[in-house]
Amino acid sequence: MNPTPNALCFGDGLPAAGAPCHVTVSADGLTMAPVGNSPLVEEAIAFTAMSVEAGGLDHDQLVVSWGAGASVRTLYLKDPALIIAFRRAAPSALMAHVERAAEQVRRARHSHRALWGSAVGVVVGLGLMLWFGSDLIVEWAVARIPVQWEQKLGETVYQDFLSKETVLKDGPAVSAVQEMTQRMTAKIPNNPYTFQVSVVQSPVVNAFALPGGYVVVFTGLMKKAESGEEVAGVLSHELNHVLQRHGMERLVKMMGLAAVVSILVGDQQGLIGLARQLGLELATLKFGREQETEADVTGIRLLADARIAPDGMIRFFERLSEKDKEGVELFSTHPMSAARAGRLKAELAALPKQTSEPFTFEWKSVQDSLSASELKK
Repeated sequence: MNPTPNALCFGDGLPAAGAPCHVTVSADGLTMAPVGNSPLVEEAIAFTAMSVEAGGLDHDQLVVSWGAGASVRTLYLKDPALIIAFRRAAPSALMAHVERAAEQVRRARHSHRALWGSAVGVVVGLGLMLWFGSDLIVEWAVARIPVQWEQKLGETVYQDFLSKETVLKDGPAVSAVQEMTQRMTAKIPNNPYTFQVSVVQSPVVNAFALPGGYVVVFTGLMKKAESGEEVAGVLSHELNHVLQRHGMERLVKMMGLAAVVSILVGDQQGLIGLARQLGLELATLKFGREQETEADVTGIRLLADARIAPDGMIRFFERLSEKDKEGVELFSTHPMSAARAGRLKAELAALPKQTSEPFTFEWKSVQDSLSASELKK
C-alpha cells in the first residue's frame, strides 16, 4: 500500500516543487520513503547527520538538511504530528536547536491564525475587486509574490511541458537562440531572472514565456523568419513579458481569490499547485493591450541596447500579418494591429541612431539544420 505523503524533499535532480515523501521517526533518526512515482529512494537519516531549523516561506515548517555539496537534501516537515514526534525523539545534542526551531513554528502558526482572522474582510474585498477585473489589485498581489516563488512556479510548468515535447539539445538552431539570449540578457540592468530558453521541434509559428524566466521558441517560428534579427525581435518581446511580470499578472487574474489567499498566507505550494492545474493555459495567455505595448516598447529598446537590428521585430510581425495572419498561432496570443505597428515604428524612430552588430551565425544554415533534423525523425 502506497504511504500518504507528509513531507516534501528538495535537492539536486528533484522536481522544483519538491518530491512528495512519507517520513517516519525512530530513536535514531528519520526514514524517508518515496510516494507514487517520486524519483526518491528510501533513505535513513541519522540525527547525528542532520541539521534542523524553522523554515518554509511561511516559516511554519521544520527544515531538516543533510549531505554536502551537490548531494545536499532538504526535508520540509509541516505535519504537526510529525513535528511533535521529531521533537520527542531528537537527542539532547540536537534538542535545544530543535526547540528553538519549534518555538518559531508555534509563533508562526499563532500569527497565521491571527492573520486569517484579520484577512477575511480583506480577502472578501479583494475578491470582489478581482471579480470586476481590477488591475490595481492584481498588481498589488503580484508585487507581493517573491521572485523565488515565481521561478519555482514557472519551472514546474516548464518542465511539465518539455517532458511531452521534442526538445533540441544542441545544433545550429540552439546555438543561435543562445547567442540571441546572451546578447540581450547581458544588457538587462539588475536582472533578477536566470533565463532558460528551449527550442522545441514543432510547426507552430510561435514562442511563449512562462513566469520566472522560462521561454520556449518553436522551430516553426524559426523556419518562418527571414533572419536571426526577426527571431530575436520575438524573443526580446517574450523576455520583456517576463521582466514586466505580465505572466504573473494574468495568472493571478485567472486564479482570482484563490491566488490572493495563497499570497496573503504565504502558501507557496498552494500557488504552484493552482498554476500547475492551469498547465499549458499559462503558455497561451492572451495579454492585454497595455501589456503588449509595454513588451513591444521595452523589447525594441533591449534590442537596441544589445546592438541587434530592432526593425526585425516589426518586419516579422508585419510580413506575417499581411500574408497568413489566420494560420499563424503567434497572432492568437500576440494580435498585430495597425495601431500597434505604428507604435513600434514610432518607438524605433525615437531611438538614437547606432550601428547594429551582426550575429556570428549564418541564418540560412540555421534553417537548413532544422529541415535536416526533421528528416531524421
